[in-house]
Amino acid sequence: MQIATWNVNSIRSRLTHGVDWLTENPVDVLCLQETKVVDPDFPLAPFEDMGYTAAISGQKSYNGVALLSRQPLESVSAGFAPILGEAAVGDLDDQKRVITGVLDGVRIVNLYVPNGSALGSDKYAYKLRWLGTLKDYLKALLAENPAVLVCGDFNIALEDIDIHDPAGKDTHIMASPVERQALREILALGFQDAFRKFTSEGEHFSWWDYRAASFRRNRGWRIDHHYLSPPLYEQAQRCWIDSEPRKREKPSDHTPVVVEL
Repeated sequence: MQIATWNVNSIRSRLTHGVDWLTENPVDVLCLQETKVVDPDFPLAPFEDMGYTAAISGQKSYNGVALLSRQPLESVSAGFAPILGEAAVGDLDDQKRVITGVLDGVRIVNLYVPNGSALGSDKYAYKLRWLGTLKDYLKALLAENPAVLVCGDFNIALEDIDIHDPAGKDTHIMASPVERQALREILALGFQDAFRKFTSEGEHFSWWDYRAASFRRNRGWRIDHHYLSPPLYEQAQRCWIDSEPRKREKPSDHTPVVVEL
């Protein structure tokens, strides 16, 4: 089974990129983030023509997540509330950032973690609150099924090796100690980084700023991850970053990351 994660930065703007990539890389499940489209306007037809079914949760102009699968997914739900209840979640599901489904016994969780904007901002506080709720959500899922794969745009580089230049990281969004600690507490539920199972060296990134020729200079961040619960970590055969789509004209600033179980 191959599962990919990709922040496409607007599925309608990057539709051709997505179709072309799936044609060349017919993964079993493609987890998309930042689709930026309401559900009725999601461009389903090209993917259905390729044999994919879609589970989507979107909103206009912002956020949005989707699961494209070769086989229909079971137990699909969007947001935290179906698992934790609305009282525990509050307003966190107003932004469409979470979708999950089960394929062949594997619970796949697709996330678009908030960016946080700047340390000390309201959006930063929201990000930390969101991550705390994510921990409760994943703990509940693990209680139901030990085979859980969590992937997506985490907007956190967990280690210095995941940043081209970690100088000043302690005051930089996506690398601050508090964000990293929040993610480590989630991983302490038993999740491990699939990419680091196979690749220990640096200079491997999944996101590059559009500015300052960042991609050409490989001045990127690794913020798109696959985290696997223990049974799946043992089954992981490969995990790689495919930088080819980032070379295309008008690409997303992220590129796909694929894991093979």
